[in-house]
Amino acid sequence: MSGTKEEDRKGSSEWREFFWNPRTHEFMGRTASSWGLILLFYLVFYLFLAGMFILTMYIMLLTLDDYNPTWQDRLATPGMMIRPKGEQLEISFSPSSTETWDGLVQNLNTFLSPYNDSYQVQTNDECPSDQYFIQEDSGEVRNNPKRSCQFNRTMLADCSGMSDRFYGYNQGQPCILIKLNRVIGMLPGRDGQSPYVKCGAKRYRVEKDEWREDSDKMGELAYFPPNGTFNLMYYPYYGKKAQVNYTQPLVAVKFLNASVNTDINVECKINSNTLAEGSERDKFAGRVSFKLRINAK
Repeated sequence: MSGTKEEDRKGSSEWREFFWNPRTHEFMGRTASSWGLILLFYLVFYLFLAGMFILTMYIMLLTLDDYNPTWQDRLATPGMMIRPKGEQLEISFSPSSTETWDGLVQNLNTFLSPYNDSYQVQTNDECPSDQYFIQEDSGEVRNNPKRSCQFNRTMLADCSGMSDRFYGYNQGQPCILIKLNRVIGMLPGRDGQSPYVKCGAKRYRVEKDEWREDSDKMGELAYFPPNGTFNLMYYPYYGKKAQVNYTQPLVAVKFLNASVNTDINVECKINSNTLAEGSERDKFAGRVSFKLRINAK
């Protein structure tokens, strides 16, 4: 028993001497000068690593252009999107129930506020249509900031929210806005032919070998601007920093007499004589699909 207590005292004494040895003035096995040297070594070492990292980042940033991407790896065809998006690209509402479409209308109002005619006249140019608005640099002298062409809200006519502030949702004739994603330097047409949007029924699978589409439910469509075109004057796009006031062109589709109380699967595609058809691997390349449901009650 006494041997056990002696061993405990000895072990406790060894631990105390490890943390602080009064005879050698060592803390955890090292003197003050030894601790100072090792801390100085790690300080210099990590300052060196930080300096190497900062130098590497600085040299890399010198190779980048603020206005043009060094590498532009992108799809052959840009993506498309709609407004309002709804949940999971599903737009469902009842014309007689204001609360079902009020959020959709507010979404469109917010989105279209930069397109107000008064703002466009102040910030952008009135450009000749059906031709590219090319603004080349002069050698090393950049032609920045580059100008942009007006896209006035009134060009969307019945879907502008001006003549009909509810965008047709209160009458069961909803407006859907379509935009093409921005791609720096893209030229989406040639020979004066602007790309245009065409919407139709989406083909979908109901069983293993059975496909269906909702052509009979779509009804008549109206496009704004006429023919659903993205005019060539809005291209090429030079980037957010070079073209600060750029206004993205839009196409509005109005469903004039779509069927009610049923789901309508819609697909809108871009048609162009330079852009390739979208790939099946990317459902948003050159097209967008959404579901529309108008409830009678």
